[in-house]
Amino acid sequence: MSPPTENAPGSEQSLHASQAQLSLYARDLKAVVAAEQEKSQALEAANHQLKVYARDLRAALEAQRCKTNDLENAYLDSVRRLILASQYKDEETGAHIVRLSHYVKALALHLKWESSAVDLLFAAAPMHDVGKIAVPDAVLLKPGPLDKGEWKVMKGHTTYGASLLQGSSSPLLELGREIALNHHERWDGSGYPSGLRGEEIPLSARLLIVADQYDALRSERPYKSAFDHPHARHIILIGDGRTLPQHFDPDVLQAFNDIGPQFEAIHARRGTRSVLSGIKFSDHAGIVRALRWGEEPCPTMGKPYRTREAASPLRHDHRARG
Repeated sequence: MSPPTENAPGSEQSLHASQAQLSLYARDLKAVVAAEQEKSQALEAANHQLKVYARDLRAALEAQRCKTNDLENAYLDSVRRLILASQYKDEETGAHIVRLSHYVKALALHLKWESSAVDLLFAAAPMHDVGKIAVPDAVLLKPGPLDKGEWKVMKGHTTYGASLLQGSSSPLLELGREIALNHHERWDGSGYPSGLRGEEIPLSARLLIVADQYDALRSERPYKSAFDHPHARHIILIGDGRTLPQHFDPDVLQAFNDIGPQFEAIHARRGTRSVLSGIKFSDHAGIVRALRWGEEPCPTMGKPYRTREAASPLRHDHRARG
């Protein structure tokens, strides 16, 4: 048995001191752990509450979106009916606006527009002549030349259309208003109603005027026969004294030249189809998807309705005006 060392009492005191210190550490650590547990519980409670708030907010936003969609659908239905009414006033309008949507879509795709913007333009293009609903039949359907006063009234269809479509927060209706107001403006400033020049003219309208002019040249009128594609193309690209290439945005004109065969095919394929069979303007879910740039339609909207095609009771032999 080894004899006790001389410093054994001191070692024992040191051990007691260490144990006391460790006890303090343990107590402090326990307090820290308890505090952290309280913080963790508080964070979990806050996180749960935030999830509840987020769920309620999503529900409120969805309800508001559905309400907005319902209002937009009601307004869009009114616009659709105005376009249909314009078809009854002008037999050519129905097939014309179908073709126009496809012409501008082809141009926009060639110019590398984003697909959502192309879809919006496709849906808005039929609104370009909605203002003709306000033009008297005596002017709109007159088979002979318009006098100065009648021509002034006819030009007013641009501002009439813009007035019908203004004041909406809908991107679709705003684009329709932009097109209705500006689709007769010319690159060289000789157009109407404002005499805008160059890039002052919205790009949507710069596409529309090329498509509109092409289709007018391809269409039969009391005062002229329908031109074939090569003739219409020549007039737009070279000019005939009345229509001049400087009327059009050079980039859009080049795009038209590049995809001329597509224009010819669209006219051949859609020459006799009604507006209601050519575009899904009565498909409310589709319109809302265009309006919302890709969002899913509101689940409470219901099914798209179908409208029966009807032949126009008006059988006038007249020219398309404006």
